[in-house]
Amino acid sequence: MTTTYESATADLIDAIDKVVEGWLVRVAETVFVAGNGALTGDFRRAAQAAARDGATWTMTKLHDALEVDVDAQRVNPLQILRDAVRFPTELLVAAGIPAPQRDEFDVKINPDDVYGIGPAHWNDIDESLTEPGIIWGAAKASTVLQRRRAEGKLDPR
Repeated sequence: MTTTYESATADLIDAIDKVVEGWLVRVAETVFVAGNGALTGDFRRAAQAAARDGATWTMTKLHDALEVDVDAQRVNPLQILRDAVRFPTELLVAAGIPAPQRDEFDVKINPDDVYGIGPAHWNDIDESLTEPGIIWGAAKASTVLQRRRAEGKLDPR
C-alpha cells in the first residue's frame, strides 16, 4: 500500500527529474554571461555536460535520501539541489568567471556556493516544483506528527 508520503515523494522526484538538468545549464549560462558578456559555444557545451553529470548526481542523491523512512532522513531535497550547484560552480571557476561579493550570512550558510546560485525556494529552480515541494513537505510533516502522537510524544488530536 502506498502512503501519501510515498506518493508525494515519487511525485517530487519525478518533477525534479524533469527540470534539474535545464536549471543547472541555465544558472551556469546566466553567471557566465554576467561575467563574460557573451555566451560561447564551448561554454554552452561544457555547461550541458556538467548539467548532465549534475542531474545524474542529484537524482541519485534524491533517491538515496528520500526513499528511506522519514525518521532516517538526514537531508531534505532542497538541500540536495543546493549542493548540486557544485557542478556549474566548478565550470564557472575553471572558466575564470569572478565570484560576486556575498553577504556574511550567505557565506556562512552556503560556503561552497561562491556564485550565490543555490536555490532558496522551489521556484528558484522552476515554478513547477513549488506545488510538489509543498505537498512533499506537508506529507512528511503529517507522517512525523502521526508517529509522534502514536508514540505518546504529542497530544492526541
